[in-house]
Amino acid sequence: MTMQFSDATTNAALDAIETAAGTAPTLEIRSGAKPTNCASADAGTLLASIVLPSDYLTAASSRAKAKNGTWTGAGGAGAGAGTNAGHFRIKQGATCHIQGSITITAGGGDMQLDNVSIADGQAFTVNTFALTGPAA
Repeated sequence: MTMQFSDATTNAALDAIETAAGTAPTLEIRSGAKPTNCASADAGTLLASIVLPSDYLTAASSRAKAKNGTWTGAGGAGAGAGTNAGHFRIKQGATCHIQGSITITAGGGDMQLDNVSIADGQAFTVNTFALTGPAA
């Protein structure tokens, strides 16, 4: 049996995800595959870490939330000569609230960057990120 939810219920659930992660969380860009779940230890090399805007996602509408504002950063010292980004984690302190895959723009990842080869000091921009609720 598959449950169904109204748009209002789905939108409220999506907004609650942003509330649980808190204002201005940290976005970590990491190499390799994402861990099994958010409770698992960090995996891969930390390539970049940026603090997201205070209100980093739009209000949920039509069962979706998209990134709000510009998300840009630069590779950190661990990035070395250029390592491919493989996954991200959105954290408040040490607690991971959201994680997913990363690809180049139009590559189909949960988060899409303008450049996935992150080198020390290399600027990057998150072009696409959204949370989507289940279909009606």
